[in-house]
Amino acid sequence: MPNKLMIVMVNTDPSDGPELGAPFFQATVAAAMDYEVEVILTARAGELAKKGVAEKLYVKPGSPKSVYDFIKDAHEAGVHFKVCTPTLELWGDDLIPEIEETVGGAYVIEQAMDENVVTFTY
Repeated sequence: MPNKLMIVMVNTDPSDGPELGAPFFQATVAAAMDYEVEVILTARAGELAKKGVAEKLYVKPGSPKSVYDFIKDAHEAGVHFKVCTPTLELWGDDLIPEIEETVGGAYVIEQAMDENVVTFTY
């Protein structure tokens, strides 16, 4: 049975708040269930790794909790956040402190092909 969950956020549009709740919530739940969890932010969704972006986004209007609050909750639960190298070229390298590592495409492919890793994409 796999013991790791890798969530790749690649197609999620940061301007669409309702799309942003599920991946971070599921990552938090999986970490609370003692799975190893990592979230890879890349392409359009990579903008969430940039300081100041997720703090201004909300899953639903009027919510007191920003998307960045969801990211912080996930990180506190043990979720590891990584950003793909090309993302830095798109959005810059002023990243939120929860980003632990920069990885390349080969890393994502290697992990996705590992039989001990389940991969979700958003």
